[in-house]
Amino acid sequence: MSEAKGRVIVIGGGITGLAATYYLQKESKEKGNTLDIKLIEASHRLGGKIQTATNDGGYVIEKGPDSFLARKLSASKLIKEVGLGDKLVYNSSGKSYVLVKGRLHPMPGGSIMGIPTQITPFITTGLFSPMGKMRAAADFVLPATQTEGDLSLGQFFRRRLGDEVVENLIEPLLSGIYAGDIDNLSLMSTFPQFYQVEQKHGSLIKGMRHATPPKPKTGTEGQEPKGMFLTISSGLQSLVEKIEEKLDSGSVIKGIRVEKIEKRHKGYLVHLNNGTVLDADSIILATPHQVTVDILQDYHFATPLKEMPSTSVATVALAFPEDAIKKDIDGTGFVVSRKNDYTITACTWTHKKWPHSTPKGKVLLRCYVGKSGDEAIVDQTDEEIIKVVLDDLTKTMDIDSQPEFTMVTRWKDSMPQYTVGHKERIENLKQHMRDELPGVFLAGSSYSGLGIPDCIDQGEEAVSHVLNFLNEHNKDLVGVN
Repeated sequence: MSEAKGRVIVIGGGITGLAATYYLQKESKEKGNTLDIKLIEASHRLGGKIQTATNDGGYVIEKGPDSFLARKLSASKLIKEVGLGDKLVYNSSGKSYVLVKGRLHPMPGGSIMGIPTQITPFITTGLFSPMGKMRAAADFVLPATQTEGDLSLGQFFRRRLGDEVVENLIEPLLSGIYAGDIDNLSLMSTFPQFYQVEQKHGSLIKGMRHATPPKPKTGTEGQEPKGMFLTISSGLQSLVEKIEEKLDSGSVIKGIRVEKIEKRHKGYLVHLNNGTVLDADSIILATPHQVTVDILQDYHFATPLKEMPSTSVATVALAFPEDAIKKDIDGTGFVVSRKNDYTITACTWTHKKWPHSTPKGKVLLRCYVGKSGDEAIVDQTDEEIIKVVLDDLTKTMDIDSQPEFTMVTRWKDSMPQYTVGHKERIENLKQHMRDELPGVFLAGSSYSGLGIPDCIDQGEEAVSHVLNFLNEHNKDLVGVN
């Protein structure tokens, strides 16, 4: 392979752009490539939605994402590479609940994203009526989906398992991930594996049972099994800080916004809002879709991004002394079905799920508000939000005192909605970019996955595209000369 040379600009300093910049610089050093790499972030901090608050009391409070799936290895790989491997911790395993009609029901054992893989827990749960359970059993005899192209999560799961299972279990779980309406969210852009399992096995339940590995045996006697999620004991923001420390001096530009990119005969001009114009041979656009469409304002093919919806949400952290909770519940949290007069969409008992985050004798609750079709709460004052959240929590936990402190974090238009047809629209957009803007690549949560590992994967994939493009570009230049 020829040596990659050129000027690369990464636009957007969230975890996607950070990962891309880190791996570009690593590649340049290891392979001896002469790459000039710059990362441009419009705000005055890096990390995007990854933000951690700590205080002298010993709390570690995540304002954005609090963890990532352990089975998606790219995040833990990067964490280890930057020297934080010794701070990786698994969540404490424990019961999770679903709130339906004012009652907390334990999540049925063996359910995978709400899909049953064990019969007994499903039969005995109080989440569904006898008729609802019988309707779900139709999954064993229904033919596989014949629809060509994309369809909504709601359409897919309602057909296989019925309305009751969807509304009381699957919808609260999946909507919690995307803050969206499952009757609009794309199956192929969110959980295509469920479609593939159904097509292969003819039954979603049979397929998930077949695809689910056996539970790992416990190691030392009395040892707790590992959870499904990982985080960093010092807070996820410490990953952002560590990556920034390792980036080349002078390679990060903060507090400056990219206004547009302009294609030239050779390469691109990147126009900044301070009047500066930078040259680039290749560009990674690691920006939310609302920002990307502005940067690509001169290119009609980006117009569909204007129509891509996004949802506003807020996280609400509340700390109490232990004795303030009169009805302690054995578990790590609950999600809320729409069949409730509740504003919160979920609550994590953070002090139980992540014991490192909370001093002994204290309780830390982290609640979520805002969802597709019900975002007005996010625009209310902190005091109003906290009152609503406390009212909801008191119904389930019997809290008799005010919190010692609270923290409200709003994320306006932060949850991109992968509506039906999303994957095809993004593929079409990328094809137009290959044709009209060769060397410019998209990556980030608006396009192919919301989670931290998904964003890191997209950053790494963009790096590969950049290096391949520059190698081919350099070959062409050699041929010309």
